[in-house]
Amino acid sequence: MAGPRPLPRRILHLAAAIAVAACACFPAPVSGIRKDIGFIEPIMCRSTVQGRHLISDDNGYVCSALSINPWSHCCPTAGDRFSCQGCKHDLQCCNSYEYCVSCCLNPSKTKKEDVLKLKVAKPVTAGTYTNIFDFCMGRCRHSSASVVHENAYASDFHHCFSVQQNSSGSTEPSSVSKLLGINVVVGRPGESCSLVCKVRGQSCVPSRLSVLNKCEMIMIACAQLFKPVCRNI
Repeated sequence: MAGPRPLPRRILHLAAAIAVAACACFPAPVSGIRKDIGFIEPIMCRSTVQGRHLISDDNGYVCSALSINPWSHCCPTAGDRFSCQGCKHDLQCCNSYEYCVSCCLNPSKTKKEDVLKLKVAKPVTAGTYTNIFDFCMGRCRHSSASVVHENAYASDFHHCFSVQQNSSGSTEPSSVSKLLGINVVVGRPGESCSLVCKVRGQSCVPSRLSVLNKCEMIMIACAQLFKPVCRNI
């Protein structure tokens, strides 16, 4: 019995050409992983939440509550950075909380290496600040030093970030900032604080007497208000 007839040579050449074309259309896979491809990490900000109209972010920008980015919580960078609008530079006190935080964040006014050493509160067990933004938010809030008669501010500039560190490592407002908005009047020997202030149509602030009862503060008050009287003391 005869075996199968061999394929014609033309058919074999055609099959070989098709196989080569197929290999050209489907290149061999390349193994490897690209390491330069990744997702861009979004920029996120921390921001104050105390005010109803203004917000300050941790980059030092102040904006309205309506213009802040709802996703990143960052203020637009079109405005001034580290703005001290409504602030008294000599006292480091401002008339608004948000601008106090913004001004406090300025590296020329607040040194990071100094802030990280300060305690958050007076107790010995209190921890220290971890960053400048937490320090500025905490310092610019109201404190007992900015209130008189427990229900009124001593001055419109009652958001302060100036501090003095005592021996225990805690922070306290400076003596000057405690007297912000207070009129210092020297009375006669034997006169009470209430009487001296009442004669001048004002009221005594007993909580500030401890601040005045210091040699350097008395010298300042005498030098500015009653220089002739204090000269003979």
